Amino acid sequence: MARRITIIGGGFGGLTAAISAAEEGAEVTLHEAHRRLGGRARTAQGPYRTNEGPHAFYRRGPHWAWLRRRGLVGPLARIPVGDLLRMRYRLDGRLRALPPLGISRLATRRDAPVGRTFLGWASEVAGERTARAAANFVAVATFHHDPGLLSAAFTQERLRRAAGLPPEAVYPVGGWQSVIDRMSARALELGVRIETGSRLEALPPTNNPIIVATSLDAARRLLDDDRLTGESGRTLLLDLAVRSRRGDAFVVSDLDGTGWVERFTAQDRSLAPAGEQLVQAQLPLAPGESKESGLARAEQLLDLGFRGWRERTVWRRTAVAAGRTGAVDRPGTTWRDRPSVDRGDGVYLVGDQVAAPGVLSEVSFGSALEAVSLALVRGRVRQFSR
Repeated sequence: MARRITIIGGGFGGLTAAISAAEEGAEVTLHEAHRRLGGRARTAQGPYRTNEGPHAFYRRGPHWAWLRRRGLVGPLARIPVGDLLRMRYRLDGRLRALPPLGISRLATRRDAPVGRTFLGWASEVAGERTARAAANFVAVATFHHDPGLLSAAFTQERLRRAAGLPPEAVYPVGGWQSVIDRMSARALELGVRIETGSRLEALPPTNNPIIVATSLDAARRLLDDDRLTGESGRTLLLDLAVRSRRGDAFVVSDLDGTGWVERFTAQDRSLAPAGEQLVQAQLPLAPGESKESGLARAEQLLDLGFRGWRERTVWRRTAVAAGRTGAVDRPGTTWRDRPSVDRGDGVYLVGDQVAAPGVLSEVSFGSALEAVSLALVRGRVRQFSR
């Protein structure tokens, strides 16, 4: 008899789990509460093809090779060399073409300790000014208001990945939705039963394994488990469509504070109508900081890198993402200290705030593969014990 697995959640982690389990011969049913699959990887249908905040793949991550082997990445958008040269950094209130050289030196280190703050350790290595600029730069890969307060090992890994040369970040043409669409098609080819608009308020009654691939908040409610907590970032998201103008920056990174603005149509013109550019920003918010404060900081970065952007704006959207930007690790903790994948009684947890290594979506990917492996082992044990 084929093994049966139920998956709750049709985002990147849930689809990874569904494909992996089906490839091993399991009968898989996937429940997604929304009408569209993808979770935070969903891309708006247009005319402005936005994601929920800036999205990119880090091509040295484990999910990259897995997706490529299955033909799920698809065509990639290439950043023109001219735009790569238009990366800008705010430092000491001015826009600069290059970050402090010490950031590159910090990015290549491999000895950052788990038990110290990044700011404390990096200040000893490169000086406090460079350490603070490096910490602020890493906000793009942590969505945290002060990465300098986090574990040095945690923050330095993200600095290494985000500041590496050549850049690790790559962009699927059409946004992440194109990858999600290919993943869902692959799941269907493998016989996965996908039920959209299927919101579950409790775990289904079954003796077969269940994989919960939702946000940690949703999993806590679904499993009625108060232990499912974890620290994450709170971030202002700003999407703009502006009329095109030569000379706009490709990226503006705030090294005086924390924030990142990126012109996504630099690499993928399909994301906005002809003659317009799609700009997306994320500004991590400190505890108690208002949305208005974050917007004011975002507009300062836009003023520096996108001259006349207010008069050129044809569409605008803002939101605040709370607790949905991946786990962060404080000094003395690692990914192993987050909620475990195996919750007992045949229930497994998948997501970007659980106990799996990696950066951003890599955590969801790693936890998905581990959950499937554990679920299939449990299924075999139950089958042999009958």
